[in-house]
Amino acid sequence: MTDSIEEQLPERASFLDGVRFAFGTLTVLPARVTRWDRAAARSGMAFAPLAGLVVGVLAAAAGSVLLLLGGGPLLAAAATVAVPAALTRGLHLDGLADTADGLGSAKPPAEALRIMKQSDVGPFGVLVLVLVMLLQAGALSEAYADGPFRGALAAVVAAVTARLAMTLASRTGIPSARPEGLGAAVAGVVPRGAAAAVAALTVLAVAAAALPLGLPAAGRHAAAVLAALAAAELLLRHCVRRFGGVTGDVFGALAETSATTALIVLALG
Repeated sequence: MTDSIEEQLPERASFLDGVRFAFGTLTVLPARVTRWDRAAARSGMAFAPLAGLVVGVLAAAAGSVLLLLGGGPLLAAAATVAVPAALTRGLHLDGLADTADGLGSAKPPAEALRIMKQSDVGPFGVLVLVLVMLLQAGALSEAYADGPFRGALAAVVAAVTARLAMTLASRTGIPSARPEGLGAAVAGVVPRGAAAAVAALTVLAVAAAALPLGLPAAGRHAAAVLAALAAAELLLRHCVRRFGGVTGDVFGALAETSATTALIVLALG
């Protein structure tokens, strides 16, 4: 079906095709995916940080409203963590758990991929899920304790960085571990130069957004994004070595890993 669609459509996808692909694939927000081919995937994964921006703003809004209503930083942080999970139907968290099970199994690639595809979550997956959600909530609580703007900005930065990690994981040269699934649809679709340009623009945008907090804060927020991308890159390379490529689960793991790293760096600052 995909091959026949690719033959009928032009090589390039429009801006709207890419936006629909990004929001329709990476969120549950209403966006009808009108194209499902490599050209649309290329644009869609390049626009992934845009989807992250919307998710982050909605998450930050939930936390900020609770603060304004008299809730504490921890309550605001918990709500902020819950919103992205809801807006992705928990797929990224599920991918994190499945990837942890696959990596923790120490099995050969084919067997590890089979374990990841099972519907149940193993002990490694449960442990990693609990730790990651605790780290995210704890770091966001620290940010909200410093004021609504800091907390909201941390939430947005984490969500944008999570999707930026997916953009970089979709760059040319990164293979798919399976012939089907989301990993196969988006693996290697974004040219390396385009992925690097999106990353550079995102880092600059994050630094600019933090400027109201001062130059040191702007630098710290940019550093948080870079540290998160470094952590995601390490995980990506490990997964490629272990599984032979990327899968949809690996993309979810990269998103949660980079978001958590960014939040931890900001909390330490």
